[in-house]
Amino acid sequence: MSGQTVLVTGATSGIGRETALQLARLGARVLVHGRTASSAETAIAALMRDDPHGRLDPVWGDLASLEEVHALAAQVEAATDSLHVLVNNAGVYMSERVLTGDGNETTFAVNHLAAHALTGRLLGLLTASAPARIITVSSVAHFRGTIPLDDPTYATGYDPQAAYADSKLANVLFAFEAAGRLAGTDVTSNTLHPGIVDTALLRAGFPERRGASPASGVSTIAYLATSPDVEDVTGRYFVNLHPAQPSPLALDHDLRERLWELSEDLTGVTVR
Repeated sequence: MSGQTVLVTGATSGIGRETALQLARLGARVLVHGRTASSAETAIAALMRDDPHGRLDPVWGDLASLEEVHALAAQVEAATDSLHVLVNNAGVYMSERVLTGDGNETTFAVNHLAAHALTGRLLGLLTASAPARIITVSSVAHFRGTIPLDDPTYATGYDPQAAYADSKLANVLFAFEAAGRLAGTDVTSNTLHPGIVDTALLRAGFPERRGASPASGVSTIAYLATSPDVEDVTGRYFVNLHPAQPSPLALDHDLRERLWELSEDLTGVTVR
């Protein structure tokens, strides 16, 4: 990946940290996103111990805040004149209903709306750098998801596992809809299940599950970021390096369009 620039959100721990490390080892310049400047800088210091020659730069922003998502995009635009890969990896699991300062439910805001807004803000940079790739990390949990279009803040009832599953379905719907809207731009958009990985999110939301090491969860992300085999593949859901069948709801074109319109309304970011 020499000569390529990559942004990995949620890169201070877990799958995001390992993704940043592996892509840096392949020669990419990696923009390491953290929630705060200090967390991003601390992560880079640790990553440099594993890869002393890595080209790593910090960027930061709380993805629960749309203002900070916009500020993050501005940092990226100031830091580089090219962006070849965007990895929308950051995610949270909220055990109770919490609204952001923008009035959005936090799981939906961080896991989906931030990816929608950040991708939209950076689309000019991505298309100018084409061929480019957008990779959105979803989960097998998306099979249990629905999209509560009429109650996206869960005002009438909140279940943390359902909200998480809904946000992961939103990831797949977003990736598929983006692929269609970006047709002809030489920017691809794919999504994936990284496997059951031992992360803080897994322990918080699914304590009964046991996961593999975070390093094992990077293989499909790295494949989608680097392999010539998928340079022209877009709008697909991957598991273990292979295209897989997503939830039937993920193939609902009307649902995809309605979610996109809702996301534009909630974020103020329009992507055509």
